[in-house]
Amino acid sequence: MTETGSITTEQLCLWDKRHVWHPFTQMQDWERDEQIIIVKGEGCWLIDSEGGRYLDAVASMWTNVHGHCRPELNDALKEQVDRLEHSTLLGLGSEQSIILAARLAEITPHGLDRFFYSDNGSTAMEVAVKMAYQYQVHSGRPKRSRFITFRHAYHGDTLGAVSIGGIGIYHSTFKPLMFETILAPSPYCYRCELDYRKETCTMNCIDALEELMVQNAGSVAGVVIEPLLQGAGGMIVQPAGFLTRVRELCDRHDILMITDEVATGFGRTGAMFACQHEDVTPDIMAISKGIAAGYLPLAATVTGEKVYSAFLGAYSELKTFFHGHTFTGNPLACAVALKSLQLFEQDNLLAGVQSKIARLKAGLSDFSAMPHVGDVRQCGMAVGIELVADKESGSPYRWEEKTGIRVCLEARRRGVFSRPLGNTIVIFPPLVISNSELDLLLTVLQESIRIVTE
Repeated sequence: MTETGSITTEQLCLWDKRHVWHPFTQMQDWERDEQIIIVKGEGCWLIDSEGGRYLDAVASMWTNVHGHCRPELNDALKEQVDRLEHSTLLGLGSEQSIILAARLAEITPHGLDRFFYSDNGSTAMEVAVKMAYQYQVHSGRPKRSRFITFRHAYHGDTLGAVSIGGIGIYHSTFKPLMFETILAPSPYCYRCELDYRKETCTMNCIDALEELMVQNAGSVAGVVIEPLLQGAGGMIVQPAGFLTRVRELCDRHDILMITDEVATGFGRTGAMFACQHEDVTPDIMAISKGIAAGYLPLAATVTGEKVYSAFLGAYSELKTFFHGHTFTGNPLACAVALKSLQLFEQDNLLAGVQSKIARLKAGLSDFSAMPHVGDVRQCGMAVGIELVADKESGSPYRWEEKTGIRVCLEARRRGVFSRPLGNTIVIFPPLVISNSELDLLLTVLQESIRIVTE
């Protein structure tokens, strides 16, 4: 019997397979395989309908910061729901969204203090793209309608976000529906598409990026980049200084720099925002996922006075940014986000996470020696362990082998839930994970990789 009352786990599984279409999931496999149903969360653990416990190694799709069902966050949500569940920002102000914007302005990169709320990372990036282009129009440069993006980039699944993505298996099907972008080489040093060696490369992909800027002078509205870490592309970590060089090139060629901090924001890289590691301030920044600590959908597209002021004018000039979402600035989500920011300070979370980053780095050293681990990439509390069929050549496993999936299923049997990116195993836990839980996570993943690949 489950905590839902008289509904059994068997019935839940039947209804799930009959009615629920899961994201990024081959449903033929899902309908055939045994599944678990999550009903509770405690700290860094998920609990299924039969009482099984699983360490949440991916922070419930990279969103959870302070652990599941943190009492302070629960109380903030309960208090707000008794006052106001939702009120539109179209024609009205809303208390919690105002306070949150003022608080965020204190911690975002200097000069980014204008917040356009939406619901998730995809919508935040849709806003960023539309905002950047309309800025160019208002600046008298309507031909600047194209965007430079990076291979292996992921910015969401709505059509605008898909258009600026660069992962073929996710995006190529929808090419007839997408607008054209300019693809720059990814700084994927393990599999350099420019055929340079990591040991001797001087970030030659930056030269390639500038060449694209020169070739397309006068037509580029912005460069879109995930700072420090291309997440869904396989946890690809950029070389130190790469982000700074991109900022310099954008300044040199008068192009807007748009950063996607949806996955990297709110402490994931060891700083509040990834851009802050290199003291970079983008022109437009998208934030989501950790903003509401994994509780509710919330996102914001952040910019400064340069972009914001271009939209100001007489009503009749039609300079208004004609974009919006029904639940923009939802008070419930904003109340939780405010409490989450308080917990960052109360728990001194950013300082505390530094020792965990170091512990994670030390623990990962054993993975590099494994015969079917080709590359281990770490950026703060985000890790990608790339599995390969042959270590010497770096040749990947075939898709039909489902090696990454099999490793994660083996880990799940051992009480750790992770989800692979192809054949890259992901570690992306809540920031409050304890040392003992982190050690358990590493031990289980290493054992699971060994069982499946050796």
